[in-house]
Amino acid sequence: MSERVAALEERVSRLESEAPDTPRNEVFWALEGLRRRITGHGQVLFTGAVELPTGKHYEWQQGATTDGLLDADWSEHAASYAALGHPVRLTLLRAVLGGIRSAAELQETAGLNTTGQLYHHLKQLTATGWLQAEGRGHYQVPAGRVVPLLVLLSAVVPPGNPTTGE
Repeated sequence: MSERVAALEERVSRLESEAPDTPRNEVFWALEGLRRRITGHGQVLFTGAVELPTGKHYEWQQGATTDGLLDADWSEHAASYAALGHPVRLTLLRAVLGGIRSAAELQETAGLNTTGQLYHHLKQLTATGWLQAEGRGHYQVPAGRVVPLLVLLSAVVPPGNPTTGE
């Protein structure tokens, strides 16, 4: 019984010490939180709290161990990355996140001349899970893909306030 109480006290103490009592303007506040939880050779974490122009709010957190990422077969995910590798598809995703949902509006926004061109790009995005059909020619970015998509974009868009710790 005393071992269980001691274990609980230790856990409470650890949780209390992990409370977000540091100011958000601390340079590596997210990294410091991750460091307290790292196991093995390290971990990668991305997280976000996003409110889109549509008014929808998303919160997401996903992590992976370094060992798991390095051991994975990256080629299995090539199609998902390839789907993002076309300017028209990125335009479509941005439009959908901004609130444009119908195929007709998406075709106009992307400047496509034919519905065949539009559906070629929509097929690539839906097949790889970046978009999903809502029915009758309307599309949305699945909730579980909103923050990951923005994380991928943040990795390539030059940041306004870069923070590195090399």
